[in-house]
Amino acid sequence: MKLPVLISGPKELSEPAKTNFRNVQIDAIGVGLANAAASFLPIYLTRLNATTLQIGLLSSMPAMTGLILAIPLGRWLQRQENIVKWFSIARLLVIASYALTGLISFLVSDKVLVNSILGVWALATIPQTIVAISFSVVMNAVAGPNHRFQLMTRRWSTMGITTALAVIAIGQLLDNVIFPLNYRIMFIVLSLGGLLSYYFSRRISIPATIPPKLEFNQSFKNQMIEMKDLVFSQKPFMSFIVKRFVFLTGSALATPLIPLYLVRVVHATDGWISAINTAQTVVLVIGYFIWSNQSRNVGTRKVIIWTTLGVSLYPFMLSFVISPWQIVMLAGLNGVFQAGVDLVFFDELMKTVPIEYSAIFVSFAQSIQFLSSIVAPLAGTAIADSFGLPAGLIFSAVFRFAGFLMFALGGKPKKPAAALPQ
Repeated sequence: MKLPVLISGPKELSEPAKTNFRNVQIDAIGVGLANAAASFLPIYLTRLNATTLQIGLLSSMPAMTGLILAIPLGRWLQRQENIVKWFSIARLLVIASYALTGLISFLVSDKVLVNSILGVWALATIPQTIVAISFSVVMNAVAGPNHRFQLMTRRWSTMGITTALAVIAIGQLLDNVIFPLNYRIMFIVLSLGGLLSYYFSRRISIPATIPPKLEFNQSFKNQMIEMKDLVFSQKPFMSFIVKRFVFLTGSALATPLIPLYLVRVVHATDGWISAINTAQTVVLVIGYFIWSNQSRNVGTRKVIIWTTLGVSLYPFMLSFVISPWQIVMLAGLNGVFQAGVDLVFFDELMKTVPIEYSAIFVSFAQSIQFLSSIVAPLAGTAIADSFGLPAGLIFSAVFRFAGFLMFALGGKPKKPAAALPQ
């Protein structure tokens, strides 16, 4: 699939809507460059002799900040007429953290380098939280109720192709330039994608938000009661996020373990790690189109069952494999199913959210996800320290499979109820 085809919007859209589609896809190119660096950040820290706990913190810190700030930031974003501005600024600040990672690696002594890098990413968690909330709101406004699969298929495919090409180039750089200079150059160069992302994401044009009638001036306690009543009135929303919480807890358990497994158990070279990341990313692109078509043919319920089952098997199978080429094949297979999970989770979440309260409901959903992202990586590393990395991966698979069973045995998702009057 060629990038020009991915960047153009569906033919039935108006010209302003097509322009929005195009801006979203070009923004994805910039983010795709940063994503290529993201997969190597825990590898870099591991090669700097970071402890298992420090690798776990890298995964948990965004969630710690998000758990504390997601709901307050969600209420703040709900009151903003131009949420796109904050989305683009926050994204730029996050991607700029890769440049800062590379720069401080030149300036800081090795004794404090790991903690200094963790400090950079601790600060980055604030704009990361804003991006996590505003992303779903902005993408849903661009796509509308009928084009979510199409928009996200194009966006994530564009991002995947960009990341795959960048990772191939990174593999050559890392293998042919001495460590740690190779990683420092990589982080600085790929952070330039943030400028591309910022330029095009800020050009996305969606209608100004009219804040709903919420009592923002009342006491914090009363605000929380108001939000609880509003959110808990939406039974389809609550049902979905509970199931998603269990599944994503299993995914978060494996987040710090997989790079550790590749380095410490498999002893994979940077070239093999690049190949593993490339395989999964390239297949993601194919998977987006497969599951986008399947959602139209068989419905999203079957998609969510098939894909959560497929993804739940990946860490279990990985725990028994130490051959790099076999891991490349497993990663590619997992990428097919992960693409479907990405698409269907976004679509199902936004189906259950009352559109007039998007920022509030998305922030609540993110705070629940952040909770699992705090506890699960630390629990995963604790299990790995006590019983070994393969045991940690199996534990991740068990949680994912439990999430799959909840989706498989649950009823058909329902539309959101009318929001409570305020």
